[in-house]
Amino acid sequence: MNYFNLLHPWCVMRLLPEAQRVVAKRFRQRNDTEAHKRILQWMLPEAEFVIVFDLERPDCSIDTNTNS
Repeated sequence: MNYFNLLHPWCVMRLLPEAQRVVAKRFRQRNDTEAHKRILQWMLPEAEFVIVFDLERPDCSIDTNTNS
């Protein structure tokens, strides 16, 4: 996860067939996310959108072969 994603944890996701999903847009604040979801829902009434708080942490690769 890059720095931008860490600063923008709120996501509008579009749900696709076969349990697939795609992030439509990321935001810092929930109220901005809700407003954007309403606009997307108005523009694409046949699509399904959800709001998600993406709390994914960056990969923490631990080196188990320490020489100390």
